Amino acid sequence: MRLRTLLDAERVRWSAVDPDLEAPIACLADLVLVGGKRLRPAFCHWAFVGAGGDPCDPIAVDAGAGFELLHAFALVHDDVMDGSDRRRGAETAHRVFEARHERGAWRGEARRFGEGVAILVGDLAFVYADLLMADAPRRAREIYDELRVELNIGQYLDVLGTARGRVDLATARRIASYKSGRYTVERPLHVGAALAGRFDELEGPLSAYGDPLGEAFQLRDDVLGAFGDAEATGKPVGDDLREGKPTPILAVALQRATGRSAALLERVGDPSLSEADVAALQQVLVDTGALAEAEARIQALTEQAIRAARQAPLEAEARVALCELATYIATRDR
Repeated sequence: MRLRTLLDAERVRWSAVDPDLEAPIACLADLVLVGGKRLRPAFCHWAFVGAGGDPCDPIAVDAGAGFELLHAFALVHDDVMDGSDRRRGAETAHRVFEARHERGAWRGEARRFGEGVAILVGDLAFVYADLLMADAPRRAREIYDELRVELNIGQYLDVLGTARGRVDLATARRIASYKSGRYTVERPLHVGAALAGRFDELEGPLSAYGDPLGEAFQLRDDVLGAFGDAEATGKPVGDDLREGKPTPILAVALQRATGRSAALLERVGDPSLSEADVAALQQVLVDTGALAEAEARIQALTEQAIRAARQAPLEAEARVALCELATYIATRDR
């Protein structure tokens, strides 16, 4: 409701200035309001409630909405960097505006126009997220700002690893931690506790839960990026293999593969991979034991997180919710 209220008001406000200004805000609204897992707001909410906060407190509601808009910023920019065609079952923002340029037979290059507008859509999301966090306590804002720096650092390492085409396991895990794990689980938990004024007391217990679960989250994302069902994930099957994402599962396979399997892995990062090519690469991930190792690590990390949640000095309702979220993270299909 908070997101819809904000974006509807912005759409009306800027459409009154110029009707053309509705398009970028409508594009952002379509991405944000269509759904998504809402994990970052959920972790922030349950840390806040677990620390004794009122679940209806506007400051916590705004923080949750801010996390969703920050995530939209990251997704839109990530799709431009990766050249992705689909997100949440629909065309990505840059493809939407590229097609608009082509239909209008406008001047210049359609691709550059589409990517340029998508960057601006992402920037709008970033600014709106900032506005929603404006009244957060200083400590919560400091954690939120550090989260944003970590997100960009992780994204740079991801882009670099993709371009180089090779990455060792330690680097792949570092990328996963900064780009996704901390940003999705640990830092939202910290923000929630800080909003309730109990960060110093709860930082350790929340990190004991959030650190392993953040890694489990990214490992599950990596498995879905290589093996996921397009109807569930909203992205083409094997997208990470075509993009050459420097994931831990790929790093393990590269360490172990020999002969024909090693030769097949040389094709990771080729955007022209066919469905048959993707299937062959998936088989390499299975044959090298990389998939089994990822699944075993996801299970172990999730169990570790659940044990930490059960022991955390939080309200009982929050401990139950965090255990349920951990199970969802481990078993999700999208």
